[in-house]
Amino acid sequence: MWQLFQFPLCPFSRKVRLMLTEKGVPFELVRESPWERRDEFVDLNPAGRTPVMVESDRGIVLIDSRAICDYFEETVDAVPMIPGPATDRAEIRRLVAWLDEQLYADVVGPLLEERMRKRLVKREAPDTKVLREAMRACNAHLDYLDYLLDHRRWLAGPLLTLADLAAAAHLSVADYLGGVDWRGHKQTVDWYGVMKSRPSFRPLLAERMEVITPPAHYDKVDF
Repeated sequence: MWQLFQFPLCPFSRKVRLMLTEKGVPFELVRESPWERRDEFVDLNPAGRTPVMVESDRGIVLIDSRAICDYFEETVDAVPMIPGPATDRAEIRRLVAWLDEQLYADVVGPLLEERMRKRLVKREAPDTKVLREAMRACNAHLDYLDYLLDHRRWLAGPLLTLADLAAAAHLSVADYLGGVDWRGHKQTVDWYGVMKSRPSFRPLLAERMEVITPPAHYDKVDF
């Protein structure tokens, strides 16, 4: 069986988990705290980052969430997550890149640093200026998601795709860390409520990171 090395608030691991579950691929979660730089984990991935997927029986090691998702899209026919003609697939990949790079850099990464790493690893207080900037940036990103959802049923078009899974993965971490002000974003709230109600998403919402408690609305579909 596949093993997924991850930790509860890794948005890239969440994206992979959502895709695997939607496609019906069985896997086992292995808790990994990458900041500890455990020798056995660094041997798997010298970059020391999650997620990493391992299939020991076949000697397969997959590194990087986009590479992992591409692998399973190419090898598992069920429930395509990058479907359609080349132009549609290009739009899905564009959105996934924007979410994994820009949304993460502007919002999710700073929130993880200030509200998780500083608390669990560095034993430092968060920088409130950084938190305010991340929340302001999150509002701008939600504006763009609202725009997309004004014109499309799902983020990339008429079908659920990897773009929706990536967005939900990142926003769920930001929301867990109290960094999302959902007010004034009805289109995105409605879309995210649907995402939260999917069976693939419920296990993510049930998980908790030690010491850090999410807002009361975090796991509620009607929020």
